[in-house]
Amino acid sequence: MESHAGERPNEGSPSPTLHGHHPADPSETDEQRLQSGTQNHSPDKAAPVSRNDTDVYIVDWDGPDDPQNPKNWSFKRKWAATAIVSSFTFISPVSSSMVAPATDQVAVTFGITSSVMIALTTSIFVLAYAVGPLFLGPLSEIYGRSRVLQLANLWYLAWNLGCGFAQTESQLLAFRFLAGLGGSAPLSIGGGVLGDCWRAEERGQAVALYSLAPLLGPVLGPITGAWIAERSTWRWVFWSTSIVDGVIQVLGVFYLQETFAPLLLERKAEKIRKSMDSEKSPYREVRTIFEGEERTWQQIMRKSLIRPFALFVREPIVQLLGIYMAYLYGTLYLFLTTIPTIFEGIYQQKVGVSGLHYIALGVGLTGASQINARSLDKVYVYFKNKNGGMGKPEYRLPAMFGGTILLPIGCLITGWTVQAKVHWIAPDIGIALVGAGTILNFQCIQTYVVDAFTLHAASALAAVSCLRSLAGFGFPLFAPAMYSALGFGWGDTILAAAAIVIGCPAPWIFWHYGERIRNSSRYAK
Repeated sequence: MESHAGERPNEGSPSPTLHGHHPADPSETDEQRLQSGTQNHSPDKAAPVSRNDTDVYIVDWDGPDDPQNPKNWSFKRKWAATAIVSSFTFISPVSSSMVAPATDQVAVTFGITSSVMIALTTSIFVLAYAVGPLFLGPLSEIYGRSRVLQLANLWYLAWNLGCGFAQTESQLLAFRFLAGLGGSAPLSIGGGVLGDCWRAEERGQAVALYSLAPLLGPVLGPITGAWIAERSTWRWVFWSTSIVDGVIQVLGVFYLQETFAPLLLERKAEKIRKSMDSEKSPYREVRTIFEGEERTWQQIMRKSLIRPFALFVREPIVQLLGIYMAYLYGTLYLFLTTIPTIFEGIYQQKVGVSGLHYIALGVGLTGASQINARSLDKVYVYFKNKNGGMGKPEYRLPAMFGGTILLPIGCLITGWTVQAKVHWIAPDIGIALVGAGTILNFQCIQTYVVDAFTLHAASALAAVSCLRSLAGFGFPLFAPAMYSALGFGWGDTILAAAAIVIGCPAPWIFWHYGERIRNSSRYAK
C-alpha cells in the first residue's frame, strides 16, 4: 500500500495512483493506517509519518495480505528461513565447547601449564559473543538480516579454519576470539529473522527451535570433540566444524531470503523512485512508512549502532532479563567445562567415554525444549483469548516457573552425588535437570524479548546477550578453584542457592510487573 502524505482526493474524482499502486484512504489517521497496514507485519509502532507535506509519497505493504510481507510467506518458506538461521545458531556454539575435551592435548602442544589459560582456550570464544552482537545486530537493521548473517558466518568460517593451523598459544587465542565475533551474529540476528517472519501467536515453536540451537550445540560439541581428541589430533576439532559450516553456508546462500521489513520496503521505494519522471512527478520525495523526515545514511547508522547500548543502559526490562540470562548461561558453561573433570577425575573414565555424559545434558535440553515448543503457542493463545484477543509478551512466561525449580534441584543432585561417588547415572540425572531448567527459562526469555521488541529484536537480543556471554566466559575460569576449595557438593550448593535467589522471583516479577516496566520503554511500547 502506498499513501500520499497530506493528500485528499476531490469528491467524485478517482484516487491518485502510481504505476498500479493504490494509495491509502487519505482520511485515515497515521495510527489507523499503522493498525491496518504496518501493524499487520509487526507489533511495533512505526514512527508516525508527518502529513504536513503534500508532495511526499509514502510506501507501505499492499494491504494486509501482501505476499511480499514476510509475515504472509507460506509456512514452508518461513520454516526454511527458521531452519537455516537455527543451523547457523547451532554450529557456532558447537565450536565454542568442542575443544574442551581436547584442551589437554592443546596444553601439551603449546606447553600451557596454567589451569586458567587452559580454560581460556575454550571460553575466549564466548567472550567474543559479548562483543559481536552489539555491532552485528544493529548492522542487520541497516543492511538486512541475510546479508550481515552470511558475511559474519564467512568471517567465522575463515578464522575457525585458521585455529586448526595455529602454531602458538597466542595465535590460537586470537583466532578463537576472531572466530567468535563472526559466530556471534546468529545469537542476535536470528531472533530478528523470526520476529520478521512469524506472527506472535505462531512464533513459539520457531523460537523454541532457535533457542535450543545455541544450548544444544555446546552439548554435542564436546561429545564429538572427545572422540576426535582420543582418535586423532585436536586440530581436527576445528577442521571438522569448518566443513559442516561450509555446507550450512551454501544452503544459506540459496534458502535464506531477506526478512527485514524496513529494508524490503526501502527496496520497493527505490524501484518507485527509479520509475518516476522527476520533472513531471508531483512528489518531492518517496519514503517508506518506517522513515521520518530524516533519512540520511549517517543518521540511520548512528541510531542503529547506538540502539543496543541505549537499550542496555536505559531499559530496566533488558537489564533484568540480561542479569538472569547471564546466570543461566554462566551455569551452563560451568557444567560444560567441568563434566570432563567429574567423569575423568572422579569416575576414572576415558576421554571418549566421559564425553558421552554430555548426552545427559542434551536429553534435558531437548526433552524440555520439545515439551515447551508444543505448549508455548497454546499457552499464549489461551491467555490472549482470556484477555479479549489482546496478546502480551508476559504470556510467554508460565514455563519459567517450572524452569526455576528444576535448575537448583539439578545442581544439588549433581554436586552431592558426585561428592558421594555414587553410580554415574545419579549425577547424569542431575545434569539432565540442569539442562531442562536452563532451556525452559532460556526459551521463555528469548520469546519474550522477540515479542516485546519485534522490529528491533536483533538489537534487544544483542543487549540481553552481552551479560550472558560475559558470564559464559567468566564462570568456567573460577570453577576449578571453587570446586578445589569446596568440593562438588558445596560448590553446586552455591550454584543452587544463587538459582533460587535470582531465578525464583524472576517469573513472578515479570508476570506481574513486566507490562508496567515495558510501558516505560521507548522501544517496547
